[in-house]
Amino acid sequence: MADAPYTPPAVWDPNTVSGGRFAGINRPTAGPREERELPVGEHPFQLYSLATPNGVKVTIMLEELLEAGHRGAEYDAWTVNISAGEQFGSGFVAVNPNSKIPALLDRSTPDAPFRVFESGAILVHLAEKFGMFLPADPAKRAEVLSWLFWQVASAPFIGGGFGHFYAYAPEKYEYPINRYAMETKRIFDVADKRLAQSRFLAGDEYSIADIANFPWLAPFTEGTIYNDAKTFLSIDEYTHVARWVAEIKARPAVRRGRIVNKVWGDEDTQLKERHSAADFAGKRLD
Repeated sequence: MADAPYTPPAVWDPNTVSGGRFAGINRPTAGPREERELPVGEHPFQLYSLATPNGVKVTIMLEELLEAGHRGAEYDAWTVNISAGEQFGSGFVAVNPNSKIPALLDRSTPDAPFRVFESGAILVHLAEKFGMFLPADPAKRAEVLSWLFWQVASAPFIGGGFGHFYAYAPEKYEYPINRYAMETKRIFDVADKRLAQSRFLAGDEYSIADIANFPWLAPFTEGTIYNDAKTFLSIDEYTHVARWVAEIKARPAVRRGRIVNKVWGDEDTQLKERHSAADFAGKRLD
């Protein structure tokens, strides 16, 4: 059955209620909605985030740097409850005017702290600062950045597109589900074909391209995102993606990074805040 026809008005009404899971916080305006300071810990990096795919990119990156021996990458990770609208507090908006997680405050130079927002920008910043996961060779660097920004450009089709209409929208409509299911499968096919040619997305070396893509692709292969999306999209078809996911998810830093700022699921897989390696004691790293 075709969807009921909808004729857009000449001018969209900003007071329109869209419904759905995030109807209570969605507004067509930017800026703070309340005065709320952010907590600040003792480490060089202060991360304000949540363990969504975009948030996990940064905690994996920081844990990888620590795993490699970079003590200067120590960080405090503070949970931002986006369902409760905490991203619209004045302190968070000062770090990210777009009110999206993750946001990073770099205090490694105490007298000149600065913000970095957008997950892709944070990964590049940390990679350049510590000289890891982003090659210096121009051709290799270009390949890594290409796959990084491919992910940044693709995520809205997967999350705001497929994820929203398939799992979160108050009503199911055939057209948007078909539209974004097709695009999500196309994205998986791009990755699968590439990973049939190389061990990692940008070649033989693990990089920020893999760190960025893994948190979005892995939950589909595991069947842990958007209800039964794994079955609906026949994700098992993408065997090269599955091989890549299995290799990356076994990395100790990845296992730690995936639970930082996680506030759902079994309690022993949650780590609401992270302030030192000791915080992982007693936690189950799947």
